[in-house]
Amino acid sequence: MHTSLISRRQFTLLGSAALLSSQYPQLALAQTQGNTMPALKTVTLPDGSQMPALGMGSWHLAAGRRPLAEEQAALNLGLSLGMRLIDTAEMYSNGASEQLVARVIADKRQEVFVVSKISPQNALSERSIRHSCERSLRNLNTHYMDMYLLHWPAGVKDLQTVVATFEALKQEGKIRHWGVSNFNVKDMQRLYSLENGKNCATNQVRYSLSDRSIETLKLPEWSEQNRMPLMAYSPLGSGGSLLGNPLLAEVAKKHQSTPAAIAIAWTIRNGWTISIPESGNINHIKDNASAAAIALDQDDLNKLDAAFPARYISHWSGA
Repeated sequence: MHTSLISRRQFTLLGSAALLSSQYPQLALAQTQGNTMPALKTVTLPDGSQMPALGMGSWHLAAGRRPLAEEQAALNLGLSLGMRLIDTAEMYSNGASEQLVARVIADKRQEVFVVSKISPQNALSERSIRHSCERSLRNLNTHYMDMYLLHWPAGVKDLQTVVATFEALKQEGKIRHWGVSNFNVKDMQRLYSLENGKNCATNQVRYSLSDRSIETLKLPEWSEQNRMPLMAYSPLGSGGSLLGNPLLAEVAKKHQSTPAAIAIAWTIRNGWTISIPESGNINHIKDNASAAAIALDQDDLNKLDAAFPARYISHWSGA
């Protein structure tokens, strides 16, 4: 009798995906023939390459709220369930978040799209940018980052130096793409006016049903017109504020899902937004991963739009 062996990692992936599918029946629809992994949704970057549409944030991880082993297990499970992007930053837990990510990706670096961010106070010269990049690479224990972002624009007067240094780091293979975070339309127009500014690959901004400020600022329209995807952080609302909403519970019941999955599915509904919910909890990771298999219909979208109209919130940037 012919038999085939599978690796320990394949066994773990199979078991994790089977567990998730048993708890969330809709994920069975996302499984491809001969592959028990959930289908990996992607977003096309301006240069034509692909980036996972659903990933994991790490803003509050490695900060002592939970045992590190628990948070590491949660991130590993998320990867096995198709959330193949991990977002971090040099300022998150003073570099401890990057170090946590390093442990998670250690034996699977080629399978994970790693994003980190440089703080604006460290982006004032080529020398300081390079110093921060090298420190992040050491923390992540990798030779390259898939995406490197300027964390926010405030305080960065010489944006041309940032762009030029990012371009040099890309040519050197230390980063594969670069982008920005918390930029509004005026900021993006300034960036695009610079030499090589249009090589920006994404803009990471706060975006959720409860915080649609970027819509009032016309940022989604500008980004779509310029074929540059957005990356949504805090897709579950501030502190997970959307999780107890009764309408989300109603829509979740219709899709045999959870409010968290519905909120995340809403952010990636258009095919050009990336969503990075944060969690160090295994059960929450399962909820978040199931969003990839949910297709909200027009009735769902109409109800959600009526319940969560776009309005400006002055503190919309900052993570």
